[in-house]
Order: sequence, then structure tokens, then C-alpha cells
Amino acid sequence: MDDGRDGRVGEAIDDDTVDGPAGDGPDVRTDHLTGATTVVVGSRQGRPNLPADGCPFCVGGLEAPEPYEVRAFPNRWPALGDGRCEVVLYTPDHHQTFWGLGVDGARRVVELWAERTRVLGGRDDVDYVLVFENRGPEVGATIAHPHGQIYAYDRVPPTPLRALLDGVLRPDAVAEDLVVGRAGRWVAWVPEAATWPYEVRIAPVDPVGALSDPGCDLDGFARILVDVLARLDQRFDSPMPYMLWIHQRPTDGGEWPDARVCVFVTPFLRAPGTPRFVAAAELGGGIFFNPVVPEAAAAELRELPGART
Repeated sequence: MDDGRDGRVGEAIDDDTVDGPAGDGPDVRTDHLTGATTVVVGSRQGRPNLPADGCPFCVGGLEAPEPYEVRAFPNRWPALGDGRCEVVLYTPDHHQTFWGLGVDGARRVVELWAERTRVLGGRDDVDYVLVFENRGPEVGATIAHPHGQIYAYDRVPPTPLRALLDGVLRPDAVAEDLVVGRAGRWVAWVPEAATWPYEVRIAPVDPVGALSDPGCDLDGFARILVDVLARLDQRFDSPMPYMLWIHQRPTDGGEWPDARVCVFVTPFLRAPGTPRFVAAAELGGGIFFNPVVPEAAAAELRELPGART
């Protein structure tokens, strides 16, 4: 009898964790009614919510004993086993923002993302590398120090797989009233059917499948990412909580000729201090209701000063 489990991993839920035992391997289950995959990781239930003794990401802390500019290391509380979960530190400055790094600092981060994509994706047991960030306690970040994470899956997770099979990404064809900005070979825009107010996507106009591709314009990527994240903080005059993730070409050895890098930024606020909650009707019905007109959101973001790079 099939009990809804198999030996490979699907999507996993994340929040930020650093200090504790790795525990046993993941227990992968599939809901036979919805088809959703859940990784049950009981060992993560005992992880600390906040560091007890200072910041582990500051120089001299548990995870950064020596000075660094950027740094990647294995997560102590991994959602996936076998070294598949990494933490990426953007800067030793605890109070810095990503856009405050400037283009040079952001370039160091995206170069590390590209390097870890190449290394993890080169493993025979890794089919997909997901780079992501949760910023702010509102979206589950338990440590304020600027950082993100990387998960290396042994299969292509459902969300990027659907996009690869069903979607065609054409940033060069985005309507001008949805464009937020451009830098180098990259375009940032608000999706026409945005689920989140002030949601932004960022992608290259060239057919680049992964950050690690030789033709990827990492300088342009650093500039557009710094500019977009600056505008989001400027929108309500305070740090914008957000979730960010990067879809890239799978590393399973397939061709994937239509795969293209795409960055998804989902801000959590719809007004100053007012979250945009996804509620029961939306999750239950699968149809979402956005209170901010995407074209208006794009115009508001365009009018802000940005990073002025």
C-alpha cells in the first residue's frame, strides 16, 4: 500500500535557523487529495527562535568566527539532509540593508549565489538549486542580520516545474506601464496579474538560464536588485518585509531550452504597517484578490528615487 511517502524531496517550508543538530533525514509525504508535497522535519521543532547570545552572523559569532565580506555555510537546522541547505551572509554589518550594500557589495552576493548554484548544481544528487531570502520577522526571519539561504533539491520542485512547463518568460515584451526599471540586460516589472501588492519580478532580456551561466550579466543584476529593493523600502518610508526567490534552470542534466532566470520579490505590506494577508477564500478557491492595481503599483515604485546608481 502506498502511504504517500517516497525517498525524494519536494518543496519545503523555510524559516531562518542556525544553531542545533541536523537530525535525521526528511520524511517526504504527498497529500493524495491535493497533490501537495510536505517534508516533515521533526528535528527543526526544537530550533531556537532567536539567538540567545548575540548575533551568530556578526564577525566573531558562532557562524562567522573570522572576518568576511560574504560567506556561505551549511545550515545547522537543515530542512533537507546531506548538506543541501546553506545560509548566505551578505555583509558583516548587522544593521545594513541589501540595497545599502551598493552595487559592489551586491555584486559580491550575486557572485556567491552563482558560485553556490554551480557547486551544488554540479552534484549528481541535486536536480534543482533554489536561492531565496526571507526579510523581516513578519515573514519568518528570526535573525535580523542580512542573509539568505539556498536549498538544493533532488528533484525539480512543483512551482518552478510548472513555470518551466507551462510558462513563457518574456521580459522584453512587458508593457511599459508595468516596468519599474532597467539595468544592463535586466528588466524589473510588476506582473500584470500580481498576487501581492508591489510584487516585482526581475529577469534578463537574454535567454540566460542560470546565474552561473557565462553570459549572465551579474553587474546589471546587482544594479537592478539594489534599485528595486531600495524602492520597496522607500515606498512606506520603512524596511519592507519581503520574500525573494530565484528560479533557474534545473541541474538534472536535461536540456530545458526555455529556462530563464527569474527573480520573484513578494513584499508583505499593502499600506504602511498593514500586511497583505492571503486569506481562506484565496487559499480555498485558488483565486487571489489584490487591492493594489498593478499598473498603479509600478507607477508608484517608478516615481521613487531608488538607489540612484
